[in-house]
Amino acid sequence: MSLSAENVRLGYDGQVIVPELSVKIPRHKVTALIGPNGCGKSTLLKSLAGLLKPYSGGVSIDNHPLASMSRRELALKLAFLPQKPQAPESIRVRDLVGYGRFPYQGLMRGASAEDKKIVRWAMNETGVESYAERPIEALSGGQQQRVWIAMAIAQKAEILLLDEPTTFLDWGHQLEVLELLERLNTESGLTVVMSLHDLNQAAQYSDNVLAMKEGALIAKGAPTDVINADLLREVFRVEAECLIGKSGKPHSIAHSSVHKAQQSREAGPHNATPSEALF
Repeated sequence: MSLSAENVRLGYDGQVIVPELSVKIPRHKVTALIGPNGCGKSTLLKSLAGLLKPYSGGVSIDNHPLASMSRRELALKLAFLPQKPQAPESIRVRDLVGYGRFPYQGLMRGASAEDKKIVRWAMNETGVESYAERPIEALSGGQQQRVWIAMAIAQKAEILLLDEPTTFLDWGHQLEVLELLERLNTESGLTVVMSLHDLNQAAQYSDNVLAMKEGALIAKGAPTDVINADLLREVFRVEAECLIGKSGKPHSIAHSSVHKAQQSREAGPHNATPSEALF
């Protein structure tokens, strides 16, 4: 199932965030969206999810415009997990995951045996089955995020979009979530598109990287082709070096902001502090 945006112009209340952008998401791959805050990552994700109507251009799945699909039709094809999902107060984990089956249920029909089977599968896949009867607010941040992902994959959609799924999580829980998404992609061919702040995590856990700056797509391709010192300088204004690790993926080490590096060069080596002189 192919998801693509063609010449989309995006924004809110008349303010343009993405002037014009075209992109095709690779099928059965993990794609990471990177870029500084405010560059348009969330805006693009919302548009790809059909939640934000472009001012011009369009988004399509297998050449079928999202604008022509009902919310139910779209939910059968893709699932979207926002940055700060909100759950009803005191809802049990099992019931929240069950929300993922709503697109398959009519107005007069509750959960079927098949729905319940898929909910159990989704909880097992994400490792939250032992929390099934607990209220969502009783769980840790990492556990809650796995529950939300369980709800999303219970939709049985082929495409999963996530807006900063590791935000507010500690390092260990971040890796748990990313490893889960990697496994779902590997084992079931799930197409994953996620925005990430951590460049090393984006490189490690993705097959494809889209780099954005000021609403424009600056670079796209494999992590080794996109993430390099020149891109980090241009997009993030950071002086850094990129090394290739044992995994074959780039690992970035930031030394300073471009502004600080420029000040150091202008001051000359005789005025540099010990730490600055190392770089």
